[in-house]
Amino acid sequence: MTILKTTAFCLLAGAATVLAGQVTAQELDEVSFGTNWLAEGEHGGFYQAVADGTYEKYGLKVTIVQGGPSAANQALLMADKIDFYMQGNLIGSFSAVEQDIPVVEVAAIFQKDPQVLIAHPDTGVKTFADLAKLPTIFMAKDLFSTGFQWMKKAYPGFKDEQIKPYTYNPAPFLADKMSAQQGYITSEPYSVETQGGFKPELFLLADAGFDTPSTMIEAKVDYVEANPDIVQRFVDASIIGWYTYLYGDNTAANDLIKKDNPEMTDGQLAFTLEKMKTFGLVDSGAAQEGGIGCLSLDQVKSFFDKMVDAGVVKADIDYSKVVTDKYVCKKVGMDMKK
Repeated sequence: MTILKTTAFCLLAGAATVLAGQVTAQELDEVSFGTNWLAEGEHGGFYQAVADGTYEKYGLKVTIVQGGPSAANQALLMADKIDFYMQGNLIGSFSAVEQDIPVVEVAAIFQKDPQVLIAHPDTGVKTFADLAKLPTIFMAKDLFSTGFQWMKKAYPGFKDEQIKPYTYNPAPFLADKMSAQQGYITSEPYSVETQGGFKPELFLLADAGFDTPSTMIEAKVDYVEANPDIVQRFVDASIIGWYTYLYGDNTAANDLIKKDNPEMTDGQLAFTLEKMKTFGLVDSGAAQEGGIGCLSLDQVKSFFDKMVDAGVVKADIDYSKVVTDKYVCKKVGMDMKK
């Protein structure tokens, strides 16, 4: 009788455990996050939080929706097809306010925008201002209409005549020693090094004064107002993911990145991580005091004023609407830093 009772108790306990697991899985809040490009190291912390179960620990089932050349993830956000979007920098946020698009940035994973100008070594170009001496800068339309307009204001000497179309191919730059090329400091310099066989000079726009945060977590205003708990948990778990990716074992995240983007290489991922650390893209500025993801409202005002002065954005928009620091600057995960 005792054996039968024990067996029955074990069966009931086992069934209860299974049911509890099912309930827990069912109770996870489903969240979708759209990136603005194909999977890469610049998205590492988000993939880390998926790969190591951090999002699940925060009660979330997160699906990462890749961006790319033909993706329209911001449109999916507006159509309520995804919950969060990776906004590139504050230029996009200011544009949204100008067009009455109801979105808000709830975290800034990168304290610095990774956009860089790349020059050949041994050409006398040693400072950002020296780039104005070069006859040619390969630059795409988006950066020309924003960053270059600021460059002309902040560093007299830059001229429209320097600009030639950038086709996202380093070959024209490699062939012209007296030229510069735009890129992301985490990506294009790697192509230059591997294809050109030399280490280029790198000039980060952020370090020259183009002080917008980047890789921001964007959501619709009504979603944030209706789901503050989910927003907080997604932000916190993403921050934990980024600390792990930068300072812990990121193997699982990189495996997931390569699964989503088979063209990504271990060499590129290692290069990206090294540059993110060396140039303080993620863990610098406001993040030094408030932790990764921290949004400095003073920084937003500083960048807004510069863009107004450069004629990039209109002076009469309410820039305070574009961000909220309610969900960040709480020192989440700072003890994980090594």
